[in-house]
Amino acid sequence: MQNIKRAFWGFFLLLSILWLALEPTVFRSEGFFPLRRALVQYSGLIAMGAMSVAMVLALRPRGPERRLGGLDKMYRLHKWLGIAALVVAVLHWLWSQGPKWAVRAGWLERPARGARHAGDNAVAQYLAGLREPAEGLGEWAFYAAVLLLALALINRFPYRLFFKTHRLLAVAYLVLVFHAVVLVQFSYWPSPLGVTMAVLFAAGSYAAVIVLLRRVGSDRQVQGRIASLHFYPGVRALETEIEMSPGWPGHRPGQFAFATSSAAEGAHPYTIASAWDAQHPRITFVTKELGDHTGMLRRTLRIGQDVKIEGPYGCFDFDNGQPRQIWIGGGIGITPFIAGMKHLARERHAHPDQSAPAIDLFHTTADFDQAAIDRLEADAAAANIRLHVLVDARDGLLTGERIRAAVPEWRDASIWFCGPVAFGAALRKDFAAQGLPIAQRFHQELFAMR
Repeated sequence: MQNIKRAFWGFFLLLSILWLALEPTVFRSEGFFPLRRALVQYSGLIAMGAMSVAMVLALRPRGPERRLGGLDKMYRLHKWLGIAALVVAVLHWLWSQGPKWAVRAGWLERPARGARHAGDNAVAQYLAGLREPAEGLGEWAFYAAVLLLALALINRFPYRLFFKTHRLLAVAYLVLVFHAVVLVQFSYWPSPLGVTMAVLFAAGSYAAVIVLLRRVGSDRQVQGRIASLHFYPGVRALETEIEMSPGWPGHRPGQFAFATSSAAEGAHPYTIASAWDAQHPRITFVTKELGDHTGMLRRTLRIGQDVKIEGPYGCFDFDNGQPRQIWIGGGIGITPFIAGMKHLARERHAHPDQSAPAIDLFHTTADFDQAAIDRLEADAAAANIRLHVLVDARDGLLTGERIRAAVPEWRDASIWFCGPVAFGAALRKDFAAQGLPIAQRFHQELFAMR
């Protein structure tokens, strides 16, 4: 989380510094309208900068993933940038339109201005001739972007519709790039700010085209075929085993992949619940019936069906060098730990003399299925992991105090959490209050792709 916070605020600080270097006297402007002109430029650049980086992150690039802590963190940054772009774009629109309303209402008096000077540069003159269409198209693209961003933030908006409508943001973005290129103050372009924005616009436009061509992640997609299906009714979870075609690079425990079983529904992310064995190239997903899509999988998937798998992604891989670890899986958040146990069992069998971290796994759940728990206990025994299963109605809620009582060496441990966000935040706060260096030791998967 710290890395994405630094990236988020550092990006806006950088753009602000570059802009202030060009407008050092902005807050000493004489009169309202010179200040308004400057802030229209600033807000527009900030909004477009945020939207450009968000577009690039939508491509799921490999480079920043490890530095940002995984694709789940990268998508959280993508979401924050989208929200920031939405807020600043509204402010940009208000700075642009509000004074016009005030002038028409008689609250402000517009200073007299002569004909707009296009400058002596041929490029500046050409852009000046595009000003009117750029303003008109930009305004309509702004309205479309606001609507699409708002829909993306509404969790009740069905994913299958989100999947289709969110792609339209790429069209709005390309129109807004045209709007920005024409209306950014021409004197900005030769400066470091102008060069930075030009790079952002080029990268964002490339990303937008890839999105519109539906080529996101195409170089990491492999065909698979469903080999088996098993449903656990007590926890309403479906275990799907998929036989992979050549080309899958393997995965580390705790990573996830995007699976497409229906072109109309699009790709959905699922944590991989199996260790990788190149001799038997299969991966397993465990999905709980939590919404429209996951609720239909039991009825729509069939053995032998082709599926498209993209990945692997994520850095929630239990690899931080700590000899003592505490794993916490809330509900379906147990999935990455199943993969972790299977991986450790395989390593234990292949290298019996190799030391492994001491691990306590806490699985807290509101639902109960004896067959699923039996599988979990068998995996824990094979991996030499101490398993604690807590059923809410029977055992009460899991707390930091209960974890510390069960693991006296908790101060030397790293904590790996996957489950409800609020539950993770509560545990994080609790352990921070007890002095655990959570920035280095508390690892939480933010498994929300919108």
